[in-house]
Amino acid sequence: MNALDLARWQFAITTVYHFLFVPITIGLGFLVAGLQTAWYRTAKVKYLRATKFFGKLFLINFAIGVVTGIVQEFQFGMNWSSYSRFVGDIFGAPLAMEGLLAFFLESTFLGLWIFGWDRLPKKIHLATIWLASLGTLLSAYFILAANAWMQHPVGYTMNLEKGRAELTSIFAVLTQKTALATFFHTIPSAAFTAGAFMAGISAWLLVKKKDAEMSRGTLKLGLITMLVSFVMVFVSGDITSKIMTEQQPMKMAAAEALYQTTDSAPFSLLTIGTLDGSRSVFQIDVPSVLSFLATGDFKGTVKGVNDIQAEYEKTYGPGDYSPNIPLAYWSFRLMIGFGGIGFLFALLALFQLRRGGTPKGKWFLPAMIFLPFTPLLANSFGWIFTEAGRQPWAVFGLIRTADGVSAVVSAGSVLFTMIVFTLLYGVLAFIEVGLTLKVIQNGPQTELDYADPKLGGSDSQHLVMAY
Repeated sequence: MNALDLARWQFAITTVYHFLFVPITIGLGFLVAGLQTAWYRTAKVKYLRATKFFGKLFLINFAIGVVTGIVQEFQFGMNWSSYSRFVGDIFGAPLAMEGLLAFFLESTFLGLWIFGWDRLPKKIHLATIWLASLGTLLSAYFILAANAWMQHPVGYTMNLEKGRAELTSIFAVLTQKTALATFFHTIPSAAFTAGAFMAGISAWLLVKKKDAEMSRGTLKLGLITMLVSFVMVFVSGDITSKIMTEQQPMKMAAAEALYQTTDSAPFSLLTIGTLDGSRSVFQIDVPSVLSFLATGDFKGTVKGVNDIQAEYEKTYGPGDYSPNIPLAYWSFRLMIGFGGIGFLFALLALFQLRRGGTPKGKWFLPAMIFLPFTPLLANSFGWIFTEAGRQPWAVFGLIRTADGVSAVVSAGSVLFTMIVFTLLYGVLAFIEVGLTLKVIQNGPQTELDYADPKLGGSDSQHLVMAY
């Protein structure tokens, strides 16, 4: 493999790994804030135990997420210097806002939350976790806005003399419909992931009879969060698909392995194509569904790969403008499939809990242990589809991925750093899993201060979490 291939692999590995922690952190922060709010309003100790237990898990994921995210920004300068030089004036703006505003907000108030249990008035302390959670939302928005600009560049002008794109309107970058649609699709996905994370752990605690009162409540909370957020993901996904069809028709065509422009286009449940990916030879379809997903009309016209390729050749010059169609096709279906499996598991588990008993089926615990992995896999395949489906563009219509790689970095250098980072991420994974399992096995704290949460703290009331 050359430097380009290795640089793409390295960025893909680090990005997928990093995003395992991001949705858990975003969603779990708000769930923990909700649990603490319930404790503040009711003074019921089960909510305090739940807040502290899942708060520990939240902090572990936050810390690992921060460390893994730093590596990504490092790669922009090392492996993708040509890309950074071309779009840095635009792409760097939301990233700077994320670091200086959003991350500062979430890290500052998270620190106050960690160390303020017996030092801050309870109302102020409660506000810190809500503000920290708000910071995660802002951080996600700025990052997603930067990515959305790569999908649909706006608010810029080309400086032909300097050979780069320059920012003309940060407002346009931050408020374009691609960024808004992506945000309102990603955040419910994060809630879906965090809900599955909480439900899976709570189910294990419930079956192992560790604080049944607390674990039953958090199990239901996690499952309900999954069901509500899945509906939001479904609706926002429909909106996103229509925007994608409008802005990147090749990506939608690749997602469905649709080679010829079709009216009342069917949704492909299974398509087998030729080895070169140029055409399909066998397929199982659902009539007219793709047209509705793409256009909102069951009779709508959806452009095929071949026609879009011809249009792009006229616009951008000779070249292959289709992505890896098998990768786009299967990542799109695996995204939908794992999300759907998680939803069905959550629905079935909630049905089992309806009478207040502990589910005793042999399937329950294995299914609940597997449950947190379903949204994580769905998220990963969703981002693989998003990024792979944009190829060959780094920024759609402006710069190709092949033109964004660093010209002076050799394949050997990229390979070396990829090995180092992979080993580092392996160590971090070992630490993450070890700490998480230790917290889960120990279970919630039982010796807690039962004081009224609406009263101020004191040195004699030790509520500091053991991190």
